[in-house]
Amino acid sequence: MDLTRRTTLLGGVGTLGAVSALTRPAQAGAALDAAQASTYTRLTGLTARQQAGQRVIWSYPGAVVPQSLLDAAARGEVGGVIFFGENIPDKATVAEACRRLAAAHASGPARGLPLVLTTDQEGGKVRRLPGAPEPSAKQVGASPDPASTAREAGDGAGRNLRSVGMNLNLAPVLDVFREAGNFDDQFGRSFSDDPRVVGTCGAAFAAAQRRVGVASTLKHFPGLGAAPAGANTDLAPVRLDVPLSELRRVDEAPFAEVVRAGAELVMGSWAVYPALDAERPAGLSARWLRGELRGRLRFRGVTITDALEAGSLAAYGDDGQRAVLAAEAGMDLLLASGRDVEQGRAVVDALSASRRRLGTEWYPSLLRVAAMRLRLPRG
Repeated sequence: MDLTRRTTLLGGVGTLGAVSALTRPAQAGAALDAAQASTYTRLTGLTARQQAGQRVIWSYPGAVVPQSLLDAAARGEVGGVIFFGENIPDKATVAEACRRLAAAHASGPARGLPLVLTTDQEGGKVRRLPGAPEPSAKQVGASPDPASTAREAGDGAGRNLRSVGMNLNLAPVLDVFREAGNFDDQFGRSFSDDPRVVGTCGAAFAAAQRRVGVASTLKHFPGLGAAPAGANTDLAPVRLDVPLSELRRVDEAPFAEVVRAGAELVMGSWAVYPALDAERPAGLSARWLRGELRGRLRFRGVTITDALEAGSLAAYGDDGQRAVLAAEAGMDLLLASGRDVEQGRAVVDALSASRRRLGTEWYPSLLRVAAMRLRLPRG
């Protein structure tokens, strides 16, 4: 994402009454405990469209929440909302937006799951909200005590988000930058060129956010640290020819550390990494998402896309088609961040229409999203 834009029963009978025709999570090999079974029962009370909506993060233009987005939330078609600078002229305005969105969602059939309310609050130049954390990731990593400084930054970010009603931060960045002034380093977004420092800082930042009720998103898996200054997946395709051994030793190492510490979400990169998949960006690649992230790193949390409208995905159809490809590859949450309510609606349309195409992964993905959201504060 670039710097300029960047519990009651859940519902009625719906269209998924014929659950016997669908694959339950247990039939896909996931044994359900009591809490999972309860959540599954709630989810099956939603229509296919409402279920699809629980996996989509919407966005909107300007400072005022459009009525069309509030209506969609009340219908149970919105899983979350991302906020950008244009939505935040001041903290009071965005706090009111969060309150109205949460209230609309709470009036609808998906009210049992807290609405995801999120932004990018990395620190330094990448802050949508004024205030903490003031230092950039690079400044954190270069401090005399990086772990303590990262803990303070994460605490500040979390408290700042909670002060306006948000509950998920699209941070920290776990990219390990290679050269001074490259894509990550030019904005101070990487903690360090040392994967051990990045892992330590990322784990401390995420743990501090968790303690104040804010979930964290590790990005951009498997890492954009090798991207040169001119490489921006928001604008055009990016190909990173890094050997798999180096990717695992350097770029994936911080992800592995923070995953072991209990990360809630991981955002996939839109860059192509030929070392494992020469055809598709990592965020559209089952080799990266299912094979490497869930298989080798044993990540059990929620996967989330970067911006579906990114220029690097021009070859993969419209936003709805991209969302379906991402879901097929193993993405749980789809980020419709173009600041256009119609984009969110189109992604929900496409995902809902592809319900049977997505097959046995539909409910496991929904359960992962639901489990994460049930641990979030309600606005």
